[in-house]
Amino acid sequence: MPRGYALFDLDHTILPFDTQALFCNYVLRREGWRRVYLVWFFLSLPFAALRIFNLRMMKRIFASYLVGMKRETLERHVEEFLESDFEKALYPEVVAEIERNREEGRILILNSASPEFYLKGISEKLGFDHFIGTDMAVEDSMPLLPKISGPNNKHGAKIVAMRERELIPDDIDMLADTWAYSDSSADIPLLSIAESGVMIHPGERLAEEGLKHGWRTMTPRRPYEGKWEGRWASALQAMGLYRLK
Repeated sequence: MPRGYALFDLDHTILPFDTQALFCNYVLRREGWRRVYLVWFFLSLPFAALRIFNLRMMKRIFASYLVGMKRETLERHVEEFLESDFEKALYPEVVAEIERNREEGRILILNSASPEFYLKGISEKLGFDHFIGTDMAVEDSMPLLPKISGPNNKHGAKIVAMRERELIPDDIDMLADTWAYSDSSADIPLLSIAESGVMIHPGERLAEEGLKHGWRTMTPRRPYEGKWEGRWASALQAMGLYRLK
C-alpha cells in the first residue's frame, strides 16, 4: 500500500511562537543596532492596515533587520538559534506526534509560510523528509528588501506547492492514512486534504470548521495566556526584548 503523509505547519503549531519573530529576537539580542529596522517597519504598518502592502511585501520589510548581514553570519545565527531558543520553545507533545508519525511509516512534510533559509535546518533537526516554505533569497550580503520568488506559502498555496514538487498526488482530494497539524484557519485546506486533522489551540473559526470534520484538538502548555498575550510576545520579539521562560 502507498505510504501516508504527516503534514505539519510550523508557527504556533510545533512551537507557540511565530518563528520569524523569535529568530528576529535572537538576532537583535546579539546585534542590537539592527533595531533601526523598526523605524521603517512601523511606518509601513498603516499601509498594511489599508492593504496597500500585502503579506508578501510586509514579510520583505520585516526581514530588513538582516540588511548587510553576510551569508555565513546568517547561516551561523540560524545554526545557533536552532540549538538554543528554537529548541527551548518546542512543544514536546507535538514533537512526539512527529515521532509517532515517523514510527508509523508516514512521509513527513514541514509546510510553512516561514522563509526557507531556516526551514532547512528545522527540517533536518526534527527529521522531516521534505520541507516547503516561502522562497526568500539569501544573498552574499542581505539587501534591505530580500527578494521573494513565488507565492507567500500560505492558504491553498501550500497544497499547490506540494503538488508542483510531486510530493503528493495531484488527482486526490483526500490523502488516506494522512495526518495534518495546524493552529490556523488559513490552513483549513491543509487539514482538509488529510484523513485526520489535528488543531493546535484553534481559534473560533478553525474550531467551528474542525467540529464539522471531527478534527482532534491539542492544547499544549504555552508560555503566555490567550491571543493578546501571544501577540504581545511577538511584538517584544520583533524589538529584540523577549526572554524565553
